[in-house]
Amino acid sequence: MRTCRVRGFPFLAAAAALGAAMTSALAQEPAAPPCPETPAGYRQELWQQAWQIHHRAVLIDTHVDTTTRVLDQGFDMGQRAADGHFDLPRAAAGGLDAVFYSIYVDSRFYGDEHTLFADPPASINDDWPRPKEPGAANGSARRALMMIDGLLRTIERHPTRMVACTTADELLAAVRAGKHAALMGIEGGHAIEGDLGLLRLFHQLGVRYMTLTHTVHNEFADSCAPAEPRWGGLNRLGAKVVREMNRLGMVVDVSHVSDATFADVLRTTSAPVICSHSSLRALCPHPRNVTDDMLRALAANGGAVMINYNCGFLDADYAKNKSGREQTRRIQEKAARDKFADGSAELQAALKSLDSRFPPVDRPPLAKLVAHVLRAIEIAGADHVGLGSDFDGVPCLPQGMDDATFLPRLTYELLAAGCSEAVITKVLGGNLLRVLRAVEARALQLRGTGPELAEPRTDQERLPR
Repeated sequence: MRTCRVRGFPFLAAAAALGAAMTSALAQEPAAPPCPETPAGYRQELWQQAWQIHHRAVLIDTHVDTTTRVLDQGFDMGQRAADGHFDLPRAAAGGLDAVFYSIYVDSRFYGDEHTLFADPPASINDDWPRPKEPGAANGSARRALMMIDGLLRTIERHPTRMVACTTADELLAAVRAGKHAALMGIEGGHAIEGDLGLLRLFHQLGVRYMTLTHTVHNEFADSCAPAEPRWGGLNRLGAKVVREMNRLGMVVDVSHVSDATFADVLRTTSAPVICSHSSLRALCPHPRNVTDDMLRALAANGGAVMINYNCGFLDADYAKNKSGREQTRRIQEKAARDKFADGSAELQAALKSLDSRFPPVDRPPLAKLVAHVLRAIEIAGADHVGLGSDFDGVPCLPQGMDDATFLPRLTYELLAAGCSEAVITKVLGGNLLRVLRAVEARALQLRGTGPELAEPRTDQERLPR
């Protein structure tokens, strides 16, 4: 296993030291719960040490998708569930203090309605123009609002156990009070429907980061998913979105964006940015992952990469084997359905045979996740790495990280790899707190400056290169 080696960025050392000191002074977490039985294969003394470190740290996860279960399935996070990855009891058992809940807007809600609102009527008594092809209905903002409402209703349902937070100080105060800190991050910039006013309103509702894209290009930025670019990165509106987020004190999130968008964001922003849930392309060549050069750029910006736990973003062999097996199974299932009548005994037997012939691909070991964390520390430096699990948003987690209760094992593995308590504490949450404080400080500097405003004639233009 790769050992924990720390690359330094001297010009950030003073800020990092101050952030660590403030975190230590303010957190004052309750004493760790009794250490459970040592897991098989673990060294007892090291496990007990890791348990104490884990519970002394402020553990923050920047991306949990349980909000989708809350909204669509009526899921109660207050009860321990037999399925999924996350709920309040399992978060407590795993020492997970604070979570950025994903206000996830699926790409199916996206539709570009720019032409509907491009030219206001001359009089308030006149109707808006109705173009012949207005585009798909855009339900993105509505979906985001419903997701926010679902989370706020959950917090109201469990007021003694969790609290809504919007700042680093509020997060730490919740931890001191023994409560779970709930924050919000929009996943999919199409949620603002290309409207800077909606961005400001989401901020007022408590959203504190926004992933600029998801799996579609939107009105202002390119995603990493479609091969053909739309804007070649950010357009002029996209640059306004980034600057307005800096002014508001919202963290710019560059997970899911194209490499060109990533570069444009770092040229535009005046505050640190994050990848809220991304892993490393050097270890798993997926376009959702970040390159070593991108890691270095994040470090120079003062930002951080939050490592994603999804099997397909951690292990290239897993992703390849799973894709190949699923494709073959689909072909054979179609042949069976074409051959046998629906509901027939023959079809049921054929499908049962496929299940036995194509079992699920073995999940990668926890060591794969650890390797991504250690490489990120080596390349970017210990001040620029964190955790963004994607709990309840991915179909597969590594063996040994089945749900939130397994989080102390990650601390053990980092300690076993030679990471110091100071480094582990930064990765578990200290680095995210530092970024939050830096973004808040930049917003304070920009207080009193005017908001970014739309200019329909030029907003859709590409940024000059």
